[in-house]
Amino acid sequence: MEGKEPKKEQKRHQQKHSGPKAERKKTRKQLGTPAGDDERKRNPKAFAVQSAVRMAKTFHRAQDLKAKKHHIPLVDRTPLEPPPIVVVVVGPPKVGKSTLIRCLIKNFTRQKLADICGPVTIVSGKKRRLTFIECSNDINTMIDLAKVADLVLMLIDASFGFEMETFEFLNICQVHGFPRIMGVLTHLDSFRNNKALRKTKKRLKHRFWTEVYQGAKLFYLSGMVYGEYQTQEVKNLGRFISVMKFRPLVWQQSHPYVVADRMEDLTDPEMVRVDPKCDRTVSLYGYLRGTYLKNKGQVHIPGVGDFAVADISFLPDPCALPEAQKKRALNEKERLLYAPMAGVGGVVYDKDAVYIDLPGGHVNQEQEEVRPTTELVQSLISTHTTLDAKMAASKVSLFTGAAALTPGEVEEEEEENGLTSGPQESRVWDPETQRERRKAVFTEEEDDDDDDSEGSSEEEGDEEGESEEEDEEDEGGNKREEEEETVLKNKAKNKTEPKEKQGIKTIPPAKRQKMEERKVEKEPVVEVPAFADSEDELEMSEEEEGGKGEQESEGEESDSEGEEDEEESEVEKGDLKPIDSGHCSEEEDASDSIEDDCETNVSGKEGKKSSKMEEEDEEMEGGELCYESAGSLRWKEGLQQKASEAFLRQQRAAPNLRKLVYGTVAEDDDDGGEDEEELGGLFRVSRPEKGKKHRADGVDCSRFDPDAARNWDLEEMLDSIRDCFVTGKWEDDQDAATLLKEDEELYGEFEDLETGEVHKGKAAKQKDQAKEESDDDEEGEEEEKLMKVDDETQKNKRLEKKRRLKERFDTEYDDGDATYFDDLKEEMQKQAELNRAEFEDVDDETRVQYEGFRPGMYVRVEIPSLPCEFVTNFDPHYPIILGALGASEGNVGYLQMRLKKHRWHSRILKTRDPLILSLGWRRFQTIPLYHIEDHNGRHRLLKYTPQHMHCGATIWGPITPQGTGFLAVQSVAGTKTSFRIAATGVVLDLDKSVTIVKKLKLIGYPYKIYKNTSFIKGMFNTVLEVAKFEGGSIRTVSGVRGQIKKALSTPAGAYRATFEDRLLMSDIVFLRSWYPVSVPQLYNPVTSLLMPAGQKDSWSGMRTVGQLKHDLGVRNKPNTDSLYKPVVRAQRHFNKLHIPRELQKALPFKSKPKQDQPKGKTPKDLQRPAVIREPHERKVAALLNALSAVHNYKSKKAHTAQHAKHKGFLRQRDKAEEDKLKRQKEAKKKLYRMMGQKEKKSQRSSLKGAPLDD
Repeated sequence: MEGKEPKKEQKRHQQKHSGPKAERKKTRKQLGTPAGDDERKRNPKAFAVQSAVRMAKTFHRAQDLKAKKHHIPLVDRTPLEPPPIVVVVVGPPKVGKSTLIRCLIKNFTRQKLADICGPVTIVSGKKRRLTFIECSNDINTMIDLAKVADLVLMLIDASFGFEMETFEFLNICQVHGFPRIMGVLTHLDSFRNNKALRKTKKRLKHRFWTEVYQGAKLFYLSGMVYGEYQTQEVKNLGRFISVMKFRPLVWQQSHPYVVADRMEDLTDPEMVRVDPKCDRTVSLYGYLRGTYLKNKGQVHIPGVGDFAVADISFLPDPCALPEAQKKRALNEKERLLYAPMAGVGGVVYDKDAVYIDLPGGHVNQEQEEVRPTTELVQSLISTHTTLDAKMAASKVSLFTGAAALTPGEVEEEEEENGLTSGPQESRVWDPETQRERRKAVFTEEEDDDDDDSEGSSEEEGDEEGESEEEDEEDEGGNKREEEEETVLKNKAKNKTEPKEKQGIKTIPPAKRQKMEERKVEKEPVVEVPAFADSEDELEMSEEEEGGKGEQESEGEESDSEGEEDEEESEVEKGDLKPIDSGHCSEEEDASDSIEDDCETNVSGKEGKKSSKMEEEDEEMEGGELCYESAGSLRWKEGLQQKASEAFLRQQRAAPNLRKLVYGTVAEDDDDGGEDEEELGGLFRVSRPEKGKKHRADGVDCSRFDPDAARNWDLEEMLDSIRDCFVTGKWEDDQDAATLLKEDEELYGEFEDLETGEVHKGKAAKQKDQAKEESDDDEEGEEEEKLMKVDDETQKNKRLEKKRRLKERFDTEYDDGDATYFDDLKEEMQKQAELNRAEFEDVDDETRVQYEGFRPGMYVRVEIPSLPCEFVTNFDPHYPIILGALGASEGNVGYLQMRLKKHRWHSRILKTRDPLILSLGWRRFQTIPLYHIEDHNGRHRLLKYTPQHMHCGATIWGPITPQGTGFLAVQSVAGTKTSFRIAATGVVLDLDKSVTIVKKLKLIGYPYKIYKNTSFIKGMFNTVLEVAKFEGGSIRTVSGVRGQIKKALSTPAGAYRATFEDRLLMSDIVFLRSWYPVSVPQLYNPVTSLLMPAGQKDSWSGMRTVGQLKHDLGVRNKPNTDSLYKPVVRAQRHFNKLHIPRELQKALPFKSKPKQDQPKGKTPKDLQRPAVIREPHERKVAALLNALSAVHNYKSKKAHTAQHAKHKGFLRQRDKAEEDKLKRQKEAKKKLYRMMGQKEKKSQRSSLKGAPLDD
């Protein structure tokens, strides 16, 4: 191998640099034509149409596919801030519903939720929120949630296959409006064989496609890791949910509804004490969905009944979307989770109170540090006299010349935040034991786990490193906040109390404690300008203290992802523009502060902000490096210089005109502080001392700037501001002289078409003047050259402008590819924009009065007169839906429907059997009558529903709009039947115009017969009844038709009738008549939510006749006429056939009646006489009988023996035959084998070319 020569390098291809081919390539490269176009030009035949038919087919197919994607455009009525999307997780028991919801919540919010109780609302993205609801196996829950679902996650156990619950829910959805459905296969880790797994996936996927639609999305959750699904698979599912688009459903778009996520009993406790069974007043909270809801309307709560609404009010959004900012992802603070029924949700606003859930989510995050003052706080809480009474007189002034501070601030806040050492009670619903359990939650444990549970639950391994970094950052953050508070000490006093009462987020407790400690240690700081550049900023700093400081402190606790998100998303919010996110390292901080120091020409609020940040960065840098030793005095370095710089910047800043005119500034910060100034969205906190805080330190209103740094006698200083005046040299696009010149050149000279007068532009006049003047020839030439260049550029500009205008005209007026569909879409778009613009600038309070409460609002609905069982038997696992009713939907009346028995339901339905219908929002029991329309328009009652046909049904029930779908079940208690959905259908009409009739046969008997006329009795009772049926057609059982003529006077009810043939007295006459049937008025709402806790799925209403007989043990008594009896028929004697003589003559001989006498009995004389034997003869006869019997026996025995022998012979013969066949078969095989070998040999020899053997 070593001695092998290296491979010779092939000669490279040398491209041509000259010649025709190279020239062509060069020109092609310069023109830049795309490769496809060039080939088409070069070889057009290759791209010509080969087959016109195929081309037409391809085109038609493409158009069909395009048209299939079109939906009828609907006006987009979704509000700007839509309500959360309802994601219902459905599946049979033990398939993994709760686990999937928990994994999705953890994926979106980084939080773990132990028990899925009621709706769980989360913020999943910048513009989308989701509400997860778990659907149990109860048919009531399935029906209710199918009506409000936007997206259904259908869980299927792949190891078991499809279960009936899945198909039941799909059929419910088909009736009430089909939401988006995504399948999720679980338990895939139970498959050991890959091939079986693939086959199962394929089979389930195609079956799922059959039920939903071809290509429906089916997710595979391959297995579980530590009791949770794999993170990547859950993340993929979450992404699909986050970007999914939804089609509006008719019922949901036309009816407002609320999925309640919280319930409060407002009944007076005294009334409940006096009468525990009294009706309750309840307020239900939730997001309004569907369409606009008017106050004082009527609502239906499925499972409870119809109720009038006492009052509706809107509340601040408890799970608000993040403010519109240009950033890629949500930070940790914006990943909200709101589930009041599961005990998660933080601050909850009510109409008249604010509730704070202490251990909950993101609202008040508790810190990790050990608190030295916890015992002190505990003793303050346990004291008998109130804090206000104790501390009202005592005030401490921490700094010289500062207003006195009350020490109640910190203590009150810590009391609010629950920083006590004892355990707190958290009530958790335990579904297994069906009772409410009281869970003891210790704050110390929560503090230890806080960083993992709230911020970075997945990164448990890096806990120590992260905590160290957070400690460093906390120190820096505390220092910054401490300095702000030092300056704004008066403001803190006015601000903290109302804030804490509201429950609005303030600086977290641990940080506040540290600040209070440092305040005692530090010396006072009185130079205001060192920290605030203007008095505007001082008035603004209150907002910074509450907003920015809190942002930094909470942001420091978030995990690495949150840090990246916040760094990416530094955008303006109101007047504040944060530059430092508080997450960068010391080195970065140092570099930032250096860069900020270098910037001197800063203007407006950015300048003020950046200067403030400079100082904060410097302090962070110093404070974090040597915090333990001299950090407390580091900030004093260069104070005089900082003060003078800040003062100069303040004078250079944009002037506050209002201050110049009125002397003081007391304006509201519209952008920043609105939310913080309000209590529960109802009251605004007034702060009268806001304006006078810094008036003593204010600068003179004249704003005289004693700046010695600038010498205005110097020419350079004058030049630097010369361009600020009208006479100065401006930029080209803003200079007035240049703009005028361009206008002159652009429009030049033109001719007035009416007068014919030519108007010359300035440029033309200048040209004329240049020609007339002879003394400046050179200057004229130069001007002409410049004019030519200008003319050319102007000409090009004009052409470009014309081209753009033409393109715009073409797009507006040429049809092009625009279709009717596009026009329709555009029209809908315009309508949607118009709808949005109508009340855009009106505040919510006014809007609500005009248009009602809009979808997306978080509303509080107060309902009086609810049954007490609703409150006492309340179970958060069952959904509460408030469906608003239309104008006439509260009434009850007759409904005409088209109904079809479900093909999977095992039994046909019987008329007058009670049936539970789900129609509109309601679930109720009623008694339907089934009927079918005959060809003559008569609606004939049916006893049973037809097998594979639609039939009509009439019920007494709530008025529901035409076209509304419904489904029927026979029972909602348990799963007794294999498939619970009995029938489906649609509402056709809302009145009693249809008369259902049933057949009635009236029977009569003839009592006198005169040829074809008969007198009939027994059919009617009075003359009046007969008169009503005069002219009616009647028929006999034998098929003779007739007509009723006139009533007879006697007997009563008898009448005369004529028939087409003579009747017999034995005939029975009957009249077919139709009798109208009345529809039973039964409307029994299903009140499943009023049942006790464990029995909500066992509601049973009216029973069928069959169930009643079965339960009571009653057996049907048979109709005696219907029983089978032995038929006893009397012997009938027919008369002798008499054939007339003339006919006898005409008959052939064979058919003529024979004249022979019938053979009678043989006369005795002709009968053979009996033989009487002698005794000897008798003996002989007996002997002969005995001998013949012996002979017969012997012959029979011999025959049997012979038969057995023959059988043995046959067996032997068959065996011999079998052996012979076997031998022949073996011989044949041997022969064929030899022949085959010989043939192979001959083939081989022929292939070799050797001579063949004989």
